[in-house]
Amino acid sequence: MENRWSKEKAWEWYNGRPWLRGCNYMSADCANRVDQWQALGFEERMKTTEEELALMQATGFNTVRLIIEYMVWKEEHDSFLERFDRYLSLCAKYGISCMITLANDCMPPKGDGWCMPYVGEQTYDWGYHGGRKRSQHAISTGTNPHFYLDDPESREDYFCMVKEIVTLYRDDERICMWDVYNEPGNRQRDVLTMPNLKRMFETVRSCEPTQPLTAGVWRMRGDENEPLPEVEQYALDNSDIISYHCYKEYNEHVMIIKRLKKYGRPIINTEWLGRCLHNTVFDLFPLFYLEKIGCYNWGFVAGKYQTYEPWESTWQKYAADPSEDVDFTKWFHDLYRPNHRPYDPKEIDVIKRFSQEADKDFERDNKERGI
Repeated sequence: MENRWSKEKAWEWYNGRPWLRGCNYMSADCANRVDQWQALGFEERMKTTEEELALMQATGFNTVRLIIEYMVWKEEHDSFLERFDRYLSLCAKYGISCMITLANDCMPPKGDGWCMPYVGEQTYDWGYHGGRKRSQHAISTGTNPHFYLDDPESREDYFCMVKEIVTLYRDDERICMWDVYNEPGNRQRDVLTMPNLKRMFETVRSCEPTQPLTAGVWRMRGDENEPLPEVEQYALDNSDIISYHCYKEYNEHVMIIKRLKKYGRPIINTEWLGRCLHNTVFDLFPLFYLEKIGCYNWGFVAGKYQTYEPWESTWQKYAADPSEDVDFTKWFHDLYRPNHRPYDPKEIDVIKRFSQEADKDFERDNKERGI
């Protein structure tokens, strides 16, 4: 794609900042992303967010990944933009940069009991990953519609939102990166998503942002003979910085990293930490540090979104085959309990140790370069 960063420019950008480590973030008092961004209750949630960002800074994190919500932009346009800017400023106050995710295929299916996202008081179900019984993380047997990008009218409006936000913040240092599309092709949408993914890259590029673009591959395996789906290969081939998701164990990460290194670009993992599946802080955070792979685990403080619960598909697979190697005694995601005590203090010790080492490395490298 025209204007894709060169490998040299990508590495100059990547090496010019401390090692990126953080989380996919939503404050514990948010039921969903509408709750995260809407006006109702925002001031109280900002108080929670500030407390959690201070904890995040103390943990050693320096970045968060945030997914925007079209329905709030549509229904509360002007005030949403004000709240979005306040969010960026509050993160910056605690030394936290923001990766902004602009589109998303990992969404719950339509059907009985489903309704379009709406602003106002949000409901949630206790005991379910993401606070939803009807989950996007359940095993799917068919293609699920995208709420916004399948309808011609809302699709055009959606791209207006993307262009507006990227244009407003294309030079803003509070935003470290644009994550163009989360898990393109998820919910068996590969063919439907390809034209939207292409247009998303073209739209964001046309705004001429100073920040790099990425779109993560999420079905890659360590076997080099296993090709990627076309939609993910397109994402990989058009990203300035390579990103991937993986909730599998250590050995699979090693092989995926080996495979991705052949592209010759910096690598970031934008989703990880699934303790039930043996995807742990103890194994992976030191690996990411050693390989200087940026990393965003899913979740921070356990709350209404309940991502400490296993995916619905994890329960379904185990019900069908009890020999599945799943440890249900552990939280799935999230690092802290609601009272801000660690889920496991030894995890936090690992994060702090290697975050401090990374900052020492960065300081030493800068001295050697005379910066």
